[in-house]
Amino acid sequence: MIQQIKEYYELEEFLSSSLLSYQVLRIYLSDIGIGDEGVSGLGSGLAKCINLSNLTLDLRNSKIGDEGASGLGSALAKCIDLSNLTLDLGWNQIGDEGASGLCSGLAKCINLSNLTLYLTKNKISAMGALGLGSALAKCINLSNLTLNLSWNQIGDEGASGLGSALAKCINLSNLTLYLSSNQIGDEGASGLGYALAKCIKLSNLKILRLNLGQKQFICFGL
Repeated sequence: MIQQIKEYYELEEFLSSSLLSYQVLRIYLSDIGIGDEGVSGLGSGLAKCINLSNLTLDLRNSKIGDEGASGLGSALAKCIDLSNLTLDLGWNQIGDEGASGLCSGLAKCINLSNLTLYLTKNKISAMGALGLGSALAKCINLSNLTLNLSWNQIGDEGASGLGSALAKCINLSNLTLYLSSNQIGDEGASGLGYALAKCIKLSNLKILRLNLGQKQFICFGL
């Protein structure tokens, strides 16, 4: 049976629709500044989509802070059938608390297997990277992860800690990381690589791509 894809470009239209019926949903609300209040309303609607399995959500440049991001994570946690999620929160201000809170919510999506998460330029430091990674490590069925943390400030400590946390994703088979413009030096790159090398015990981590500014590492067969 082919699942019908529903697309929305206005928040009000989505909220007034038949929320229970959706399985595949795409919502595009970038560049309109919905803020924490708007994303709270969006989250309330998404929490009612109990049959949702595939979600694409574009919230770039929307003036969303830590409260909005954490609330969105809590709302998505109620989508118990969600298995595929693409979430773009780039160019907001979610910070460390927002990144950790968002991913803590996602960790409760027990069926989540494919996650693409863009958190470009969100004032995330090492603390946020550690919290984010620790939360994602609890996504027990996560097999494919693309994580974009470019243009933040995670530094060497954040890069190493993120690697250590992601290495605990027990079912992770494909990982793509974008970490450019994060003040990561040789120590951070080395720590990240060393930590993720421990994924060899999983035997199913096939490809790792890291973009660290001018330094690019592509490792196969980890």
